[in-house]
This record gives sequence, structure tokens and C-alpha cells, in this order.
Amino acid sequence: MKKRFILSVSFLPYLIVCSVNAEENFSNYKQYNLTKTNYNLETIAKPFDHPWALTFIDDKNLIVTEKGGGLFKVNIENGSKNPIKHNIEHITYDGGSIAYSQGGLLDVYFNSQDDYIYFTYSHDFKELYIDGKPKKNSSTAIARGRLAGDQIENLEVLLVAEPRLPTNLHFGSRISIQNDFLYAGFGERNEGMIAQDPTKHPGSIIRIKTNGDIPKDNPKFHGNGTWLPEIYTIGIRNPQGIAISPHDGEVYFSSHGPRGGDHIGKVKLGANYGWKDIAWGGTEYSFLGIGDKPFKDKYEKPIKTWVPSMAIGSIQFYNGSVFPEWQGDLIVSSLNGQSLIRLDYENNTIVGEEIIFKNKIGRIRDFEIDKKGNIYLISDSPNSSLWKLSN
Repeated sequence: MKKRFILSVSFLPYLIVCSVNAEENFSNYKQYNLTKTNYNLETIAKPFDHPWALTFIDDKNLIVTEKGGGLFKVNIENGSKNPIKHNIEHITYDGGSIAYSQGGLLDVYFNSQDDYIYFTYSHDFKELYIDGKPKKNSSTAIARGRLAGDQIENLEVLLVAEPRLPTNLHFGSRISIQNDFLYAGFGERNEGMIAQDPTKHPGSIIRIKTNGDIPKDNPKFHGNGTWLPEIYTIGIRNPQGIAISPHDGEVYFSSHGPRGGDHIGKVKLGANYGWKDIAWGGTEYSFLGIGDKPFKDKYEKPIKTWVPSMAIGSIQFYNGSVFPEWQGDLIVSSLNGQSLIRLDYENNTIVGEEIIFKNKIGRIRDFEIDKKGNIYLISDSPNSSLWKLSN
């Protein structure tokens, strides 16, 4: 006997049927063709427990972070993996659900201009009880230190997001540095409309000097006097990729939508991307709608949006001789799609897409491109490896 489900008419206005409006020009990664480019994918080092980020410190060595606090120096020529000591006060990653336990030690970025290693992490305030209930407050934070032998020394905390919150979701946390400006994405911690409040850090892209100072041309000093001085762009849900374009020098970011609405946009002075008044074509995980339109003219519009969600991760513009046909294109990682994607980028416009590979190494969390153009990748799993994509 089939079960019959009755839907109240009063409920219908709040339900979005997942149909794509062609004029919105959403992209479906599931329809992309596989690349015809030949490549080789090999394991360089293992194992890693839920690695989150990697960065090159020289031509032969890179550093890998694990959400649980592990920090490793890896030699890409022989695969040796050496632990690095540190005292970063991150919350403890409990190894739980990937969707509901997102905090810990997160991004890492080596800046060759000052020899500092920059980190983002979920700062632990050591508060175990809120209203009599055992919880931990945390905030996205940025710190830097220097690598000396097998440890991080002279650690400086540059910024800790306010307010501190008990949720273990949506920390954002990718870093990119342009000249002496540091850009980082702060997730909205699953607090929704907090991303529309520029007096609070969650749901924003921040811009500070690499020493932690505040640039005097940030939005606060350009007619947005109520904004926190570090905030550069608002209305963002969970940014997990950031890159500097070699084409126009602008800063690009990627952000997770909810159930659909993943997107790439540009970091602009005082811009607002609209979360959670809009969701770029996405819906709640319960299928309920968010807002009355996927986009609104008063908000900045992404340059590319995906429905359904691919759980977009790290992004980088390709530069190298290993895959010359990819020169200048935007490489994108996908968690849900377990794939690496190439966006064909010409004249500051995305003109095509293809999947480089999928379903080979799991949920791709981050990747880095060496000077030759080889791509090194990690996936978010308890028994991950460092892989190399070459020709």
C-alpha cells in the first residue's frame, strides 16, 4: 500500500521546487565533460587525518595542516613527513560528522615576502559552560609565526572574530596575501543574517595589513563608519577559497551556498553579497526557500553560481608549463563532487568548464600549484594522502 502525503496549501509559498530558471544562468557541475588532457595522479605522502590546507615554503617542501591540530613539513621529492610543534589555541576537532564538526586548525599560508607562516583556526576561549550547558565558544582567528627547525616560534595573534559563538560550523578561513594586505574569509557560523551586520565579523571578507594593522582605505573610512575596521565585504555564507587574479589583480573568493548557490565572486570595497536575504538559487536543507528571489539588484552578483551545490572549496589561477593549455584558467576543488574542475578563463570571463578528474581521491579540500605547474592535493578524510597531479 502506497503512503499518501498531503501538503497544506498554506505551506506551498514556503516550498521551492528545484527547477532552474534559465535566465539566472546557474551552472550544473554534474553536466561538465571530462578533460581530454592527459595527466598522472600519484601519492606523495601519507597518512593525514582530515587535512585542511597546504602551502609551499620552498621548491622542495610544503606544510600541511590537519583539523585536529597536526602540522607537518613534507618533502615532495622523497615523501618524508615531519611533525611541527606549535601552540595555536584552536578548538579540538572531535572527528565527528564532516558537516557538523568543522572547526580546528584550518588554513596555512607561507608569505615569502616576510618569511612568516600565516594560519587561520577556530580560536578556543576555554569556556566550557554557557547557561549551565556544556559548550565551547570559538571564533575564526588569524595568527602568524616563523618556522624554526621543527616548531613555530614567535606566534602572534593578529585578529580574533567577534562575537564568539558556540556553533561548530562555517568558519570560512582561507587566506591570500597581496603586497602587504592580507585577505581572509570569515564564515557566518550558521547564524544567517549576522552576515548582514558589519558590526560583527562573521559572514565577511576581512582585509588587514600582514602585521595586523588596519588599512586606512577600508570601507569604515569610506563612508561606512559603523563597519568594523577590518571588514571589506559582507553578506557571505561560508567562504573557503580565495585567490589573486593574474589577469586583473583583483581578489576572487569562493563560498558555499546552502542546498545550491555555491559561487565565485570578487572581493570589492564595501560590497554586500546578500546572505541570508538571498541564497543565489539555493534552498534550506529542508528544501524550504530562502528569500523571494535568488538574486537582488541591490546586492553584488557572483560571477558564477552553481545549482546543485558542489561544496566548492579552494580556488587558484593556473600558472605553469606542465599543462600549458590551462594557463591563466581558474582551477576549483569540489567536496560533494569529489572532483577537480577547470574553468576556462578568457578576457576576464569564464567561457567554459570541464572536470579534470573525479571520484579518485575523495572530498578535495585544498590544493597548491608549484612553480612548474604540478598540482598537489589533499582530501578531507581520516586517512588522506598528499597527491600530485602532473603530466
